[in-house]
Amino acid sequence: MKRILALDGGGIHGLFSVQILARVEQLFRAEYGKPELVLGEVFDLFAGTSTGAIIATCLSWGMTVDEIEDLYVSKGRDMFVKEPLYRRWKAKYRPDAIAGLFRDVFSEDPEHKIPSLLGTSRLKTLLLIVMRNASTGSPWPVSNNPGAKFNDRTLPDCNLDIPLWQLLRASTAAPTYFAPEEIHVGGQQHMFVDGGITPFNNPALIAVLMATLPAYKLSWPATRINLLDQLEFVIPALLGSISVEQDLICRLLGDCVHGASLDSELQALDTPTLFEAHQQKFTYVRYDRAYRKGPGAIELSPSEAQLDNLRLIPWLQQTGRQYAAENVRREHLFPRQGIRAL
Repeated sequence: MKRILALDGGGIHGLFSVQILARVEQLFRAEYGKPELVLGEVFDLFAGTSTGAIIATCLSWGMTVDEIEDLYVSKGRDMFVKEPLYRRWKAKYRPDAIAGLFRDVFSEDPEHKIPSLLGTSRLKTLLLIVMRNASTGSPWPVSNNPGAKFNDRTLPDCNLDIPLWQLLRASTAAPTYFAPEEIHVGGQQHMFVDGGITPFNNPALIAVLMATLPAYKLSWPATRINLLDQLEFVIPALLGSISVEQDLICRLLGDCVHGASLDSELQALDTPTLFEAHQQKFTYVRYDRAYRKGPGAIELSPSEAQLDNLRLIPWLQQTGRQYAAENVRREHLFPRQGIRAL
């Protein structure tokens, strides 16, 4: 069985996701009787967008959830250092501050002088980071998958040689918050911005496709997703926003064992719909909570819900833990009997 963990973007709200991960880690430790287990031991692929890319990389690095939480709580202010007033017409925060933090965390030596690259052996799992190439206007899902087309070591600009800190800077370069990140690729300079402004702020679907479609050369065997499958879901998916669209498609393709109601008509889509049970492509779990509108939403004003509102840290920890305790269950982490799992 293969497991994918996908993490949305959302700035400091990533701390809410961390509380859910703490519960998942706790359940796996109890299941296997290993109090020191890290999620990198039980998941095969971590996918993340923006702040989710930070968490995904930390997990692939082998960090415990406590270590990731400490990074957000103790270094949160280091991620959001304001630009001088005369530069704020470009961006609100200094890119060198958050880049320096990434350099310190993801390095090959204790002095932080040798940056870890995407191809580093220190990553324990497959890792997928989503960003947007502002130069071409296209989403860029970049991974350490050794079979990927642009991870060929014979290429003069192999993606595996891009520093992790730079990829994370690119994926978290939210417009108005941080300036774009410039990366040299294929003999040209490209400007990259936050992956949250691609269709893959929820990177679950692109992670499944990377794991299964032959073009990506991982070819995990639990699915037969093809172009016709994808087209079949485009029309109903257009009923929602891009993020909801990705969630909806995953629920249609897979066996959704947990997820909040999408709306009053569709409900949670936690029973077979277009596919019969034996045809579903993977097991899917979605943990999420809206901050302003939707089923089970927490009422925050637009100003309170800002991605850089560090005053939310204690509240995110408390509400995240409560949500995780109420929603994350052991049975979500293993496929239902008779259902194949990716």
